[in-house]
Amino acid sequence: MSAPGLFAAPRLIAAPTRDLSALTRIDRRAECAPESVGLSERGVERIWSAVENLYRTRTHPAITLVVRKRGKIVLKRAIGALRGNAPSEGGDIEPLQPDAPICLFSATKAITAILVHKLVDDGRLCLDDRVAEYIPEFAAHGKGVVTVRQLLAHRAGVPSLPIKYPDPALLKHWDALVHMLCVAPPADPTFQTQAYHALTGGYIAGELVRRVSGLELNDALQEWLVAPLRLKQMTYGLPESARARSPHNHNTGPRSYWPMNRYLHRILGVPFEMAVDASNDDGYLSSVVPAGNIFASADDVCRVFQMLLDGGELDGVRVLRPETVRDAVQPAGPIQFDHSLLVPIRYSPGFMLGENPVGMFGPRSSQAFGHLGFVSVLAWADPSRELSAALLNTGKSLSPTGALRWAQVVNAIAQVCR
Repeated sequence: MSAPGLFAAPRLIAAPTRDLSALTRIDRRAECAPESVGLSERGVERIWSAVENLYRTRTHPAITLVVRKRGKIVLKRAIGALRGNAPSEGGDIEPLQPDAPICLFSATKAITAILVHKLVDDGRLCLDDRVAEYIPEFAAHGKGVVTVRQLLAHRAGVPSLPIKYPDPALLKHWDALVHMLCVAPPADPTFQTQAYHALTGGYIAGELVRRVSGLELNDALQEWLVAPLRLKQMTYGLPESARARSPHNHNTGPRSYWPMNRYLHRILGVPFEMAVDASNDDGYLSSVVPAGNIFASADDVCRVFQMLLDGGELDGVRVLRPETVRDAVQPAGPIQFDHSLLVPIRYSPGFMLGENPVGMFGPRSSQAFGHLGFVSVLAWADPSRELSAALLNTGKSLSPTGALRWAQVVNAIAQVCR
């Protein structure tokens, strides 16, 4: 079979110069002395050198990274541009700031899961309660046996919307989406098959939060996480007042090709390019997509994962009880072949989990937990390394070189902080 577009000219950002200092911003006041947390200056620069090499692939117009070791920030940096260096952009280049809000895409699922765990923490529901106890209409076609734990671990039987060509405009119609998922027959009537729920599970989890708490999702997010953790920017969608500070997402690298375009279409529900374009559209920015459109700075995302790493508390403020955090990051079962992602992976109720000898979060990462977002966004914590990190970026690419350099960044963080 031919590969349409494979040999077309790749879409790349402006060629970086050898000296990247003009496109680099470092928050020196936030970064601690590496020696104070058992690291070396050389180790920290090894991590940043890997980020610079990722930028040099010309597949990411904007990258921000925050890494904490033993609770202290060792890197808080940005490289790239807010505007002006992407394939479709012209004009002057405006350097990116480390606190720029960037879309988390599927890493949003982890934050939404924390809101569900907050309800558990408050004694308002249990992970082994049936979803239909709170959303009765979800019981249709035998789904009444699905538990909250199964829902958060991608075993609810609704990995995709029950329509062939979903219109991105559907994102504005919360009630219609929830109804569609409630009346849909399950893909697996036994609810034993693990199949990544790219967007669908988030709507049911979000509806749980709404019905049990009586709060809209953004209000719950602000009250339960943003305010107590003193986050600067974390919202479902992006208010118009913040959009000038947020870089757009861009298709970069090779044109989509078979079989990757078929694979990604199966997961996302829409073509790869359409998903990227939609992420910059007002409909997406103005909606609440509980599995896909939180915007936040890398620092704020890292603070959330540091809170989890510290047993539910940060800077003297308790958000969750330690036992709630333990339940949230415990495996929901053994490693299994995921029938959506087509790879073996372990989930907890809400998080992707690391592996030995190597996993998504680097080598020897079996204790790590976090979440990937649309190819290359990654947020995680690793108790064995006393590490929390957030790597946010705006290039959506099928470039093998970009994927390799991205993995080298994660590996460098894991190796330096071992």
